[in-house]
Amino acid sequence: MSPTHRGSCPHRTMGLCRLFRPTTCLSQKKIMHFFRIEKQIDQTEKSQLSQETRKHRRRSCSLTVKKRRRKLLPMVPSEDPEQRLAQMGTLASALTALGIKYSDDLTYVPGMAPRSANRSKFEKGGMQVLSKEDLETLEVCRAMYRRGECPPLVVVFDPLEGYTVEADGPIKDLTFIAEYTGDVDYLKNRENDDCDSIMTLLLSEDPSKTLVICPDKYGNISRFMSGINNHNRFAKKKQNCKCVRYSVNGECRVLLVATRDIAKGERLYYDYNGYEHEYPTHHFF
Repeated sequence: MSPTHRGSCPHRTMGLCRLFRPTTCLSQKKIMHFFRIEKQIDQTEKSQLSQETRKHRRRSCSLTVKKRRRKLLPMVPSEDPEQRLAQMGTLASALTALGIKYSDDLTYVPGMAPRSANRSKFEKGGMQVLSKEDLETLEVCRAMYRRGECPPLVVVFDPLEGYTVEADGPIKDLTFIAEYTGDVDYLKNRENDDCDSIMTLLLSEDPSKTLVICPDKYGNISRFMSGINNHNRFAKKKQNCKCVRYSVNGECRVLLVATRDIAKGERLYYDYNGYEHEYPTHHFF
């Protein structure tokens, strides 16, 4: 399924980025508090976790090669805890600079769309269901996030593009990167909104029931991933991720996934206009 998007890129907040460029180096305690990390993991637990992750990956190897390549892979965090702390620090600094609180979940705020409105059965034409195995991968990754085991990514400020996301280690094709999170609201309430990072969550036959994700108050690293220029025929080569909407336990969710192997130092890009073609990208680099 193609990604659906009404805007989600550091380019769109470039003016804010220049005004609020992150320079503060956060302490370990502040980073742990910012991400609400449950606890530090000792060497024994890390070894057990590593074995569990490998076991999870190995299970898909019993399938045919064709099917195996369609399954999501869990992220592989950097082994050095200091490196992981530094990675999380770049995200905490960027979110703090923009006045955004960290959330790895969709948030439902009184006065906006209720959770009961987020039902994949309302999707025009239907929505693909996340498989049981991929759901297990998603839950494994979410648990790793809660323990402070983030994917090898850093948020980097670029003077021209604003906030961007770069790989701080190798990432394999089909690796789960992040879920797009933020406040869930009806599109009709956001038509004149000045937030230009709005992502389509549910595209309903009834426009009044169409839902969007608005990461202006809550969000995660997905907010800073860059988009390709749809007007440049060479830009497609930069794309290394995709955005896909899935039905997860009857609710709509938006996942970002690697579409090829990504080397350390590469910037992460995906197509903002893979479906609706509504987001202007002619000014993107």
